[in-house]
Amino acid sequence: MQNGQRTNTRTHRPRPAAPIAARSRQWTPNGVRPESTGSQSAQRHYERYLALAQAEFRTGNLVGAENYYQHAEHYFRSMSTDRGTT
Repeated sequence: MQNGQRTNTRTHRPRPAAPIAARSRQWTPNGVRPESTGSQSAQRHYERYLALAQAEFRTGNLVGAENYYQHAEHYFRSMSTDRGTT
């Protein structure tokens, strides 16, 4: 580069970002999301977040553990409402 001039300049502009509605469909085929199986899915997520919370607690990360416990509680409540008991 001589005298601070750029020898390789960009000749095209970047494409604008896709609209929000189009972005949400990009990760699923044809924009169709799989149906959840209700309480079975909620139970699986509950057990997963509970295990993550316990692991964080064992390592001493109380903030991380509380975060996962709150996620687990959400799915616990989802299981209760799916079964018709509140």
